[in-house]
Amino acid sequence: MLKARDIMTKDVITVSPAMTVEDLARILVERRISGAPVVDAEGNLVGIVTENDLIRKNKKFHIPTIVRLFDAYIMLDSKSRIEQEIKDMAAVTIGDIYRKDVVTVSEESPVDEIATIMSEKSVHLIPVVKGRKIIGIIGKIDIIQGLSIGTS
Repeated sequence: MLKARDIMTKDVITVSPAMTVEDLARILVERRISGAPVVDAEGNLVGIVTENDLIRKNKKFHIPTIVRLFDAYIMLDSKSRIEQEIKDMAAVTIGDIYRKDVVTVSEESPVDEIATIMSEKSVHLIPVVKGRKIIGIIGKIDIIQGLSIGTS
């Protein structure tokens, strides 16, 4: 049975929360990757940033729907959602847009479990960790390549 260690990319490109959004975009394009783990000064995993985060930063602002009921105005969208949209659009550094809720696996995780996690949680990039240190990363293409290894 194939495990994470068999299919993971070991040369992981990481970024820091202080890096600019523009630098991140340049790295994603130049390296042809869809995202990168975010690490602190000690190299510990603190989050992940993907091309989806960059796209969300550049989307049009959603004007909240407001309903007038008698003499009161009621906003139908949540205040926190609007605040998050404004924060994303004003982002300058990765620290402003990265996701802290990272799904990770160990190097012993079976590939079928990793594929299930990707499918069920709608994540496309999963860091492989030992403790809080990154030892690899698995993307969708790694799963697909693993399928060809496992069937040959």
